[in-house]
Amino acid sequence: MPRRTATMLASTLVLFALLCAGVFIKVPYSEMSPGPTVNTLGDSHGEPVLNISGRKTYPAGGHLNMTTVRVTGADYDMNLLEAVYGWLSGDNIVVPHENLYPNGKTDAESTQENAEEFSQSQQSAKVAALKQLGIPVTARVIVASVVKDSPSEGKLHAGDVVKAVDGAPVTAPEDVAKLVTRHKPGEPVEFTVVPAADAAAAAKAGREPAGTSKVTITAGKAEGDGRAIVGIRAGSDHTFPFSIDIKLADVGGPSAGLMFALGIVDKLTPEDLTGGKFVAGTGTIDDAGKVGPIGGIQMKTIGARKAGAEYFLTPAGNCASAAADVPDGLTLVKVGTIQDAAASLEKIRKGDTAGLPQCSAKP
Repeated sequence: MPRRTATMLASTLVLFALLCAGVFIKVPYSEMSPGPTVNTLGDSHGEPVLNISGRKTYPAGGHLNMTTVRVTGADYDMNLLEAVYGWLSGDNIVVPHENLYPNGKTDAESTQENAEEFSQSQQSAKVAALKQLGIPVTARVIVASVVKDSPSEGKLHAGDVVKAVDGAPVTAPEDVAKLVTRHKPGEPVEFTVVPAADAAAAAKAGREPAGTSKVTITAGKAEGDGRAIVGIRAGSDHTFPFSIDIKLADVGGPSAGLMFALGIVDKLTPEDLTGGKFVAGTGTIDDAGKVGPIGGIQMKTIGARKAGAEYFLTPAGNCASAAADVPDGLTLVKVGTIQDAAASLEKIRKGDTAGLPQCSAKP
């Protein structure tokens, strides 16, 4: 066999062996890539993302797009070849698997956690939006969850509204623990509650619940410090003066909160917030309207620009990372609160873009 032919054959065999190794060698990494964006002012799968009834709404032009990130699943085993391809790809990021799924979190656990965060973000978006518009919102304390095999199991249920403990009014979630721990383990604790089903029906009808129920629970004993417990986690919920329904399938996590809140404000405001411009963004939001940082910011800016966005509302905590690699034609606008976002949208609407607070690569 001629030397040149033998060399080419050997090289081909080595390359084939390397390719096979790349396919069969598994590596502890996951991949993040730009996901789809959705206009909170528009439709998704044929239904409005924001559906408001019981209050006058206005047509909203322009775009207020929430952004997403695609990630490989918790149970997906990435091979070496895929990892190298991801590292070389300009639009994707390969990160340690543990970063996305700490402590061996499964796909089911991750999906459940994302769903809970998404639901909470919707509630906070509604509260922040209505507060921004000066519309009163009523807060209430609820049973957020019941611990399995605890004294409350079967007696209290997630969604029950807690009005009082031992006759003492409850106005904040932390009040529940304070009142329960006044007892000793084994003592009865009386809860005055509105059952979850009654509370939900009343909220949907825009009225106060008709009545309350009294539930007596024998306090258990906490491991460690021995304090009295009943086995619930108290949380907060809100009642709204009209119905706001957010529908968006196949999305989880808390990062759409800011854009949902701005979409609600836009729908309830006669003037378009964007002035017809294409604005995208991201960020968690709390009840007070504070915007928090999120993960995968560079994937989201890439996805936003591909969709056509000209401006990207960026949480202050993500600014340095986002500004390190900005897609051409996209302006990163720094926001710390919903008030910041509204003020920047006013500048965009009026064409005063020179005055926008832009992100810098320096923290």
